[in-house]
Amino acid sequence: MLSSPLNARTRWKMLWRKHVVPGRVVNLCFLIVLISSTLLTWREVVVLQDAYVASHRSVLEKAAVAVDKQMQTGVNLLLFYRNGMQAAMHTPLSSDLLVNVQNEFDRVRRSPQWQINVEKRRTLALRGVSDEAIAQNPLLNRDVPGLQNEMTAALELGYVMRLSAGFPLAPAQTWYASRAGFYLTSGRFISVPGIARQYSALINAPWFIGQSQRENQARGIRWYSAPLNAADKNSGTVIASLPMDYAHYWHGVLAVEFTRDSIRQQLEEALKEEDTGNYQLYDDQFTLLISSTWDKVPVSTFDDSERERLTQAMAKNTEGSLRIGTRLISWMNLKHYDGALLRIHTLREGLQDDFGTISIVFGLLWLLFTSMLLISWFVIRRMVSNMYQLQHSLQWQAWHDALTRLNNRGALFEKAKRLCDLCSQQQLPLSVIQIDLDHFKRVNDRYGHQAGDLVLTQAARLIARSLGEDDVAGRVGGEEFCVLLPGKTLAEAVEVAQGIRMRIAGKEILVNHSQTIRISASLGVSSAPEETDYSFDALQSIADRRLYLAKRAGRNQVWSVDDEEPSPSK
Repeated sequence: MLSSPLNARTRWKMLWRKHVVPGRVVNLCFLIVLISSTLLTWREVVVLQDAYVASHRSVLEKAAVAVDKQMQTGVNLLLFYRNGMQAAMHTPLSSDLLVNVQNEFDRVRRSPQWQINVEKRRTLALRGVSDEAIAQNPLLNRDVPGLQNEMTAALELGYVMRLSAGFPLAPAQTWYASRAGFYLTSGRFISVPGIARQYSALINAPWFIGQSQRENQARGIRWYSAPLNAADKNSGTVIASLPMDYAHYWHGVLAVEFTRDSIRQQLEEALKEEDTGNYQLYDDQFTLLISSTWDKVPVSTFDDSERERLTQAMAKNTEGSLRIGTRLISWMNLKHYDGALLRIHTLREGLQDDFGTISIVFGLLWLLFTSMLLISWFVIRRMVSNMYQLQHSLQWQAWHDALTRLNNRGALFEKAKRLCDLCSQQQLPLSVIQIDLDHFKRVNDRYGHQAGDLVLTQAARLIARSLGEDDVAGRVGGEEFCVLLPGKTLAEAVEVAQGIRMRIAGKEILVNHSQTIRISASLGVSSAPEETDYSFDALQSIADRRLYLAKRAGRNQVWSVDDEEPSPSK
């Protein structure tokens, strides 16, 4: 750690400005005046306000938990089904019954549509189409080595599906659609002439196509929804699907369906004692799926401007409230479904419930508070100079980068000059690290500038966490950063640079609701007095040249030499 009178004085000034500033004195005086005149009233208002907010949050949370619990049941069933099929394919059963099933399949596989029943009272029927129909669809394939194991595993799954149908909160319907031309369903019985049509509908559904290895590289659960339709009381279904993979091959898709009525039933069970407010379920595209008052009152709708305001607020917070006109919109994101549950509470409903008088109380308190605020502020602002606050704000903006909150280019060069003089006087080493994010333009082009800003912010945090108390970091360009390490030799600086590189390379950054990316950085290191004198311009130039050598050598490297041979610090 560096020690100097200048450094100590600077730290003392920063500490003084942080804790003793005129703005805080003003706020303290204002609070004293405010509290002395409104203490008794404010105490009662706080109690009522907390009770009102807690009541709304509790009811919405109870409803969200009820719906989320139902969705979680579907997720758990899908994972259970897939694990069971994978285990069955890894260790298939060996019995005369299954041999007979395979023989029956060999007999009917060329039929346009067929059905194999095994123990009708216990398991579900295997239904499928011909080899010729499979050959006409490039997404399907019946000539796979594991076909027999897949069919035996599907038969075992049929037993489990029948048992699962009686579980609490079980989905209305469950499917397994195989790419080998057959499927299972827990839904209503389909006669043989309708098998080919139903199989075609399954494999052409978005939840099936979207589970291909190209469309779903993460191989996780995906949700699909059919919007609510006023003309169709049975609309508004939610489907969760999961790819069935084994031995790096995509065999088919498992799916469960929740109907609008089943979700509404859970809402009604959770809201038995609530008779105000409309609860609506939306997917991640803000499409209305379920409305708790669909059969009672018209569904609350939003125009384009209201929809935009609401989606922006929901994008920032997973739960919260927003007042739109005379309606209070509260929302809460579900944990196991890519959507949110909204509670729409109108002014009339608010006045009719137990907290109806709260609005009047808050209105009177607001008028009192505003009057006292204006009077108090008018008196106090004459006692305090606003120039200090303005100066402090402008100074911070002038010396820091607004996005990354690191030193900007001017502040970095100013501090670098002081550190260079200090290290030169005390004969201490001074190292410089130049950092550039690799392929940053691709992030902006592919995910947008908001994702690029998020990447820059995360990278700046990782850099700052890798530094010591006396080290200085700043942003010197679009995706370029510079770090000064007073008191550290070239070898020590290389270790710090390697730490920064590994932190950045190992960080997964969430750029949208369900997409994470990884980035890397190239770094160049220089040190005084090993390469040159204590000139920051010269040190930065050397580090910048080595940075581009690192990029030329393949990126995601630390370069501390000037030759183009592989560096031992790579």
